[in-house]
Formats: sequence, C-alpha cells, structure tokens
Amino acid sequence: MTTVLNDALTHDALARLSTANRAFAAAYPGDSIHRQPVHTVYGGAHLFSHDLAPKLGAAALRSLKEYAPDFCTFARAIGLTGSDRLPGLPAERARLEAQLSADLEGMRRSEPRAYLAWTVYERVLEKLQREPVEDFRIDFEDGYGNRPDAEEDGHAVTNAEQVALGLERGTLPPFIGIRIKPFTEELRARGIRTLDLFLGTLLRKSGGKLPANFVVTLPKVTIPEQVVTLVELFEILERQHQLVPGALKMEIMVETTQSVIGPDGMVPLRRLVAAAGGRCVGAHLGVYDYTASCNVTALYQAPGHPACAFARHVMQVALAGTGVDISDGAVTIMPVAPHKAPEGGTLTEAQVQANLKAVHGAWKQHYDEVRRALREAYYQGWDLHPGQLATRHAAVVAFFLEGRDEAAERLQRFVEKAAQATLLGNVFDDAATGQGLLNFFLRGISCGALTESEALATGLTLDELRGRSFVKILKGRRGEA
Repeated sequence: MTTVLNDALTHDALARLSTANRAFAAAYPGDSIHRQPVHTVYGGAHLFSHDLAPKLGAAALRSLKEYAPDFCTFARAIGLTGSDRLPGLPAERARLEAQLSADLEGMRRSEPRAYLAWTVYERVLEKLQREPVEDFRIDFEDGYGNRPDAEEDGHAVTNAEQVALGLERGTLPPFIGIRIKPFTEELRARGIRTLDLFLGTLLRKSGGKLPANFVVTLPKVTIPEQVVTLVELFEILERQHQLVPGALKMEIMVETTQSVIGPDGMVPLRRLVAAAGGRCVGAHLGVYDYTASCNVTALYQAPGHPACAFARHVMQVALAGTGVDISDGAVTIMPVAPHKAPEGGTLTEAQVQANLKAVHGAWKQHYDEVRRALREAYYQGWDLHPGQLATRHAAVVAFFLEGRDEAAERLQRFVEKAAQATLLGNVFDDAATGQGLLNFFLRGISCGALTESEALATGLTLDELRGRSFVKILKGRRGEA
C-alpha cells in the first residue's frame, strides 16, 4: 500500500504543530507538586505577634476540651459520617475507647464508624499541638481598615520585626505573608508604602532572609496593570535588598465581577496570572466582596451562594493545569459562646446548653462548608477564628480517610498500567491523571491527615512518594535515571 504523505511534504506543517504544542505545554505545566496549605488564617496587622500561630492552636484546644472533650461528642457535633450511632453514655464511650486503643486496625474493619471518629479526633488533637496554622496572612486591608498613615507605618515596622523574631525562634507557620491595600487610585500609595516598610524592616532584621513560602496578597485585582506594577515593585525591592531575582511571590484575590468576566466579555484570570511573569502562586476568592459586587444583600453573603459557586468554577477552569493554587473564602459564623460566667460565678444550666448549641452549630456549618469545598476540589480556604481550626482539620482528615482506600486502589492500578505501557514501549501520555491521583496522598500526608505508612497501600515505595512526581515514578520503574 502506498501513501502520499512523506517527511518532505509534512515538514512545515509538523514544525508549526510542534511549536504550538510546546507553547501550550508551557502555558499549562500541570498541577504544582509542591505543598499547598489547607487554609490561610487572616488576622489584622494590629494583632499579630511572632508566636500567634501556637497561641491560636492553644485556644483551639481549649475550645475543643470545653465543648467536645471526647471523640463521640465531637463527631456528633460536626455530623461526621456514622456519628449518630456512636454511644452517648460515658461508660459505653469508655469501653469503646479501650477497644480502639487496644486494636485500632481491627476496629477499622469491624467498627468503621468508631474508627473514623476516633482517628479524626486524635489527629486533630495532634495537629492543633504540632501545626495548628499552616498559612497566616498579616492583613493590612479589610481586617485592618483605613488608619492614619503614622499608625499603619508603625504596624508595618513592628509586624516585620515580629516576623523576623519568629523566623529566628521557629514560631512561624510553614506559609506566611501580608495582604496590602489594593492598587486602586485611592489606596495604591498606601499599599506600596506598607510593602516597602515591611520588607525593608524584615530583611534588615533577618539579615536578608525571607521566611519560607512568603507571599504578598494583592486584593481586589481588576486589571493586569495592577499585577504588572506589583511585579515591577518586586524587581526594584529585590535589587535594593540583594534578593535572588524572582524571590518575591504574590497571589491575587478574586473579589469583583470584573475579575471573573472582563469588559470585553472574556475571562481575564489567565491574563492576570500571566501578568505576574511566573510570580503568581495563588488566586483566592473573596466571598463577601464578590457577592457584594453581585448586589447580594449581607444576609445571604456566604460561600454557598450560587454567585460564589459560579466564580469558583470559573477560577477552577481558567487556572486548571497552570500550577496556580486556588482557594475558597471564609465562613463568618464564629464558634463563640454567647454567655460568659461572671467573675467568681458560674453559668446556669440553660446558659451552658445555649453555649454548647451555639458552638456546635457554628462548628457544623464550618465543617460542612469545608467538606463542600473539598468535594469541589478546593483544597484551601480561609479561617478567621481559632475555634475554626478544629473543624478545618477535622474536615480535611475525614475527607482523606474516607477516600483513602479507593484512591490507593486506583493509583496502584494506574501506576501498573502506566509502567507496563512504558516498559513495552507503548505511548503513555496521561501523566497528568497519574499526578492527580498521587497528589491525593501527597496532600493528605503533608497536612497530617494521612500517614506515609497508610499511603504505602498504593504499592509505591517511600522514596517514590517523597519524590512527589508521577513521571519520576514511571522513569524509575523503567530503569531511567
């Protein structure tokens, strides 16, 4: 059989196709293999101290001890799967705890509801002691307000000094940054001055070192020029302070309708990210400003509003495969008890029950919103109060535990199929799917929801897991360097 096409005839067409394919691959390098925090805790710049993260963890533990002192109570408060069938009487709980302590793996098979509730509670307790806050944003915007210039100048300096102290003492969370004021005509000068003062002081106090995973959040972004300007400022600051070019990173906030649908009717998010020249590591949905820009009244402004669902999906589609992390917004119903005991006195039984109802109700709402976000593949969100830390981590742990066995089986089959294809010389070009399956375990391990030993059920080795790359796993299994 003869064919018409040959190398000479197709050379130019294939060259153009190769150029286009390479450009597409550069624009969509795939999901990042680096750790993404499960949340960002926002706090006003007037309240920050170097040891705020462990203090927030201690406050969360006190709240848990007061309002859910055992795993059954906590599971029922948040509505954990199967919690309605857990024992309510102290003697029954004690007997179940003894069984779980004696044979946890056996109970996982025979009493999966109890195993889930126990494991979630224990891992939340451990997380609140070890790493209660994964990411903290020192807020000079909505959580801080508009203050006299001298006052904000002072807070920019003192906050930088506290970050330098935390860097020295090891009290900072794994991720940290500042949110400056937006680059609107009215506020850009203030935002720039705060950035300049903060970074100058921090680098002077720290001997030129930035904390790991330091980021600057630019709120209310509407046009690429705002991003370009911040990048240009970064370049000046890097030269002045002898930082490695590209050391300063940013994230944008999606808080206006114009950042979802631009004046030309197009989705501008890719242009906004591209304007950062590789420095943009995240895009966060600002729920309350965004719903306000959609004319949603304050009573109905919440992450679950359909307007937010639309914005989240647009963000997800526009930024999928770019390596830019996306984050959901905050739940503003705080787990705060309405009644405080008078000095030297005690609460009535009615007040105790009212406190319990209020805290448990807020916990349940926050837990449900975090689980909703995780189902929608939003693995990061905002927290505003120490009482939300327990439910944030509980939702994350439960999500990964409940999906662990099925994900392990799928990843094991996928690795075997991919390795077989490459060993036989067949084409296997679905590495992105494999990386996505691997990322489930990488996310779970990095936040403490899963252990490395549990992830070995995938059939991967510890070295393969720690390499964090599906492509590297395949190359290793076919004997490539």
